Amino acid sequence: MTAPTAPARIAVVGAGLASAPYWVSLHELREKAQVAWLVGRTHERVAAVQPRFPGAQATVELDDVLADPGVVAALVLTPPNTHLEIASRLAAAGKHVLLEKPLEIDTARAQHLVEACRAAGVRLGVMLQHRLRPAGLAMRALVRSGALGEMCSAAVDMRWWRPQGYYDEPGRGTHARDGGGVLMTQGIHTLDLFLEIAGAPAALVAFAGTSAAHRMECEDIVAAALRYANGATATLNATTASYPGFPERIEFSGTRGTARLVAGRLEVHYLDGRCELLGEEQALGSGANPMDFPHQPHRAVIADFLDAVAGGREPAVTGASALRVHRLIDALLQSAAGGTVLPFADA
Repeated sequence: MTAPTAPARIAVVGAGLASAPYWVSLHELREKAQVAWLVGRTHERVAAVQPRFPGAQATVELDDVLADPGVVAALVLTPPNTHLEIASRLAAAGKHVLLEKPLEIDTARAQHLVEACRAAGVRLGVMLQHRLRPAGLAMRALVRSGALGEMCSAAVDMRWWRPQGYYDEPGRGTHARDGGGVLMTQGIHTLDLFLEIAGAPAALVAFAGTSAAHRMECEDIVAAALRYANGATATLNATTASYPGFPERIEFSGTRGTARLVAGRLEVHYLDGRCELLGEEQALGSGANPMDFPHQPHRAVIADFLDAVAGGREPAVTGASALRVHRLIDALLQSAAGGTVLPFADA
């Protein structure tokens, strides 16, 4: 009879807004992972979280985690502009890393982060949880199987809402802390899944700006057209200025039918009249409460990451694979800034 495996000792770095679904997920995954350290920006913030994990040590010093040889991995939930430094230090100490999205505030820093983890021989995962939502997995498998035929057109639509108070938080919606606006902070999840389903375009043209609904540095509205190598086209609409916030949508039309993924519910319509339905429509944080979504996809990413570390394999959502959506966001904003059609190279 095989002896049960002891839970991996991990650290959680960061205790801000993005941490809520992690706490619930880690509690449910306590047989896989023991939270040994909680690292916060202030003693008050980390003390508020500590009762959730009896036995976890609280600190404001990352060095305490780095010095603990028993810590296998760390979940980094801090603002994007801190990720490169924190992840590089963890990697150098031999700790595997799971990052809250995005990788970093720009693609160059994100690439350095990926390379630092690769050089240190540690696993790097990213919380792009849409990839592991059941309906998203089903739509990707359906398109890749060829069941819908050759791609004709596609669409990705994210008409969300954030009140001005959301952007009044210091650093929110700035290049220096967040790296961007609606694309980097909200739309990155849906764009990442869209790339997994439809693949990368060959060229694109975009328009972006800050609407009259908000006072902020970065963009809160983006519209774009994408062209694929086979001549298929796609449209993109992303905003946080559409009150009260509407379900996000990914659509793929092929020569044999169309699939529509709307906030976790997949509809498939075939040319022969068949119709398939999977999942149920869910809140995905599209309205004023950015944390109004189920935690199960977070749990799936964390569980897969822990299994990857234990099994010596790459996680389902790797840092290297997350670079693609960073490049797409760069290209969209570059096109919008220059008013030009740009080729897109997924490399």
